[in-house]
Amino acid sequence: MTWYADRVVATILVAGVDLFFRGKLDALLGEKHKLVTTDSVHTPDLVIVDIARVDPDEVAEEYPDIPILGFTNHTDTAGLRAGQAAGFDRVVVRSALAERAPEIVDELVA
Repeated sequence: MTWYADRVVATILVAGVDLFFRGKLDALLGEKHKLVTTDSVHTPDLVIVDIARVDPDEVAEEYPDIPILGFTNHTDTAGLRAGQAAGFDRVVVRSALAERAPEIVDELVA
């Protein structure tokens, strides 16, 4: 994390997140956090993954010491269970992330 005078800027890796939702996350998180992709040279402070588009076990294996936030559609109960089974720090439905992203992210990077 990078500290600026009165705020913390966390580097957040987004994996499997479509461009539309990434834009929404970027707008919700504002300048408080920096979103990067897997080709970034920065070590992330948090990983956010769309469970429907990535293998949760591979993500958990790749980032064992970094908090992982997984999300998927509310009807994807198998995906929600897979994220929990992989050991993600938090698994939420997409709509909850869209509504409470700053709060959830701040909790995980604190």
